[in-house]
Amino acid sequence: MAGNEVQKPEKPTPPRPGGEQAGPKMSRGVTSWLIIVGLAIMLVVLLNQGEQRRKITISEFLLHVENGDVEKVAIRERLIQGTLKPGQGEKPGADGAFEVMIPKEMVTYDFIDTLHKKLPDAEIESKQESLWVAALVALLPWLLIFAFIWFVVIRQFRNAGGGPGMFGSFGRSRHRITSKEHTAVRFTDVAGIAEAKEEVSEIVEFLKNPKKFQRLGGRIPRGVLLVGSPGCGKTLLAKAIAGEADVPFFSISGSDFVEMFVGVGASRVRDLFKQAKENSPCIIFLDEIDAVGRRRGANFGGGGHDEREQTLNAILVEMDGFDTSDQVIVIAATNRVDVLDPALIRPGRFDRQVNVPNPDLQGRYEILKVHARKIKMGPTVDMRRVARGTPMFSGADLAAIINEAALIATMANKEFVEQDDLEEARDKVRWGRAHKSRSIDERDQLIVAYHEAGHALIQALEKHADPIHKVSIIPRGPMGGATFSLPERDRLVYSSAYLKATLKVTLGGRLAEEIYCGEASSGAATDIQQATEIVRSMVMRWGMSEKIGFMFCDDEAGPFEMGSRHFSEETAARIDSEVRRLLDEAYAETKAIMLKYKDKGEVIAQALIQYETLSGDEVNALIRGESLDRPTVTDLLDDSMPTDVGKARPVKADATPDLNLGGGGAVPQPG
Repeated sequence: MAGNEVQKPEKPTPPRPGGEQAGPKMSRGVTSWLIIVGLAIMLVVLLNQGEQRRKITISEFLLHVENGDVEKVAIRERLIQGTLKPGQGEKPGADGAFEVMIPKEMVTYDFIDTLHKKLPDAEIESKQESLWVAALVALLPWLLIFAFIWFVVIRQFRNAGGGPGMFGSFGRSRHRITSKEHTAVRFTDVAGIAEAKEEVSEIVEFLKNPKKFQRLGGRIPRGVLLVGSPGCGKTLLAKAIAGEADVPFFSISGSDFVEMFVGVGASRVRDLFKQAKENSPCIIFLDEIDAVGRRRGANFGGGGHDEREQTLNAILVEMDGFDTSDQVIVIAATNRVDVLDPALIRPGRFDRQVNVPNPDLQGRYEILKVHARKIKMGPTVDMRRVARGTPMFSGADLAAIINEAALIATMANKEFVEQDDLEEARDKVRWGRAHKSRSIDERDQLIVAYHEAGHALIQALEKHADPIHKVSIIPRGPMGGATFSLPERDRLVYSSAYLKATLKVTLGGRLAEEIYCGEASSGAATDIQQATEIVRSMVMRWGMSEKIGFMFCDDEAGPFEMGSRHFSEETAARIDSEVRRLLDEAYAETKAIMLKYKDKGEVIAQALIQYETLSGDEVNALIRGESLDRPTVTDLLDDSMPTDVGKARPVKADATPDLNLGGGGAVPQPG
């Protein structure tokens, strides 16, 4: 993000048609309906099992009547149910309940009279059911089945899914509605992107006063596409537009349109735009639009009926359907504008692209101040120094730095955040947590110390390189150590002098290993890769080679070129020769500097072994021949022990290390 989103306690959002609302949902889903039907079936089965009747023939029934064995008779149309006297069942103690089906013609008054005569002591009940009741009993199961299908399937298909039913919820848009009463983000919460805020300010004015634009016949852009790298503040800027205009904010991600059923995405698009028009003026925010807005063609979806293509077509049609009076602004965000379909970004749809870049030095300073509003900062905190040390950081990275600094200070039981906490938080966000408890072999630690000393020495001596900030041999992330620079300004272009100075700094670590340790290690793998990339860019992209000249020779293939390159084998050989020459020249120049200041490199390495971390000022002091009088790591450990082992010993400029580089083993990878 490019600013700080103010969080306020939100009240429950009043119910609106569609969207996701806070609070309990009263509609039953398919699982609830299935449970209800299953319980009803189980209840019927249990009731039927409670009265098991033995089916007998008409002859058996008439025989029981002649013998006077029947105790109770109930006549229901063609069904006769009764109970035999005790002991007259199939076996002693068995229940005498029975039922018999007889022709309807037999149930006459003479038949009932005969039963009364043959069974004078029996209880005889005769009830003639009406035709309507019989028809209802016959149709009741079918009515229940039809009602179930209607409420669960047909009704929700017709209404595009009024609730979370089996299929209905697929057709409804899954957007989140933020009402204007709860849109708390304002332009004051967005920092570091002043140009982008200025460009979208006219949208706010249109939503507030549309008649102002209609007076001269102007038409506000229907869609605004926010383009920028992840974490630069696109979503926050869209929320700030809604907050400044005081209008509802419909938010949905591009991936929320696509489901397993074909046509669902288009249905959700239509539902979203329908509800937006009903709640106009409002803002629709489509995050990660490239999920459904990719360029159509042979590789769009592999042919056939592609769901994303139907969804994209629906978006195009809906945006064409806006009237001049429709106060609905569609804002989309993406970091892959190169893959979007041309029909989506043509005039009349997303006809305005707003670039939201990573902040510059002043922008980072403003963002840090915004995020530090709720944090207790110490009096010595220098936000401009933190801003200088975070080039190419996004707003989200800067927010993470402030939050991590607060957590670090809290764990240290401090009353406020100090500058050291911010420095540690920056290193943790960019390079990972420091592994202070990792056990490192003494030989490996010496190699890492001389490697980082080589980087630090060249960084401090090269006038065209960025000033050194600090150097450390504490493992952090995948690195065994690291040397940090502090750029004085943001660089939009790279001069050849700066690139050559950076190249020398990169080579300093490997040369220090060879000069001081007598052998190379695998710790320079990242340095070799970085140096090669710098030189190849100088030769192939930036025209900084006399032999290759002013020619672009990048071998990166385009989206449809399948690894092809745009230069001949002869040119490729010349490129390799130039890359080799520039690397050898930089290697020789760096080695000459290292040999000239060999004693200074030894002092820096020994200081790193004793202190583990040196600031840029301390490195410069050691190069000038000064000594450091702060306690070493060993002294601090000794002070925590019960015995007194002495005070801190300063590192002298003429200190000579006692190297013992025997043995082998895996070497941590320095930075």
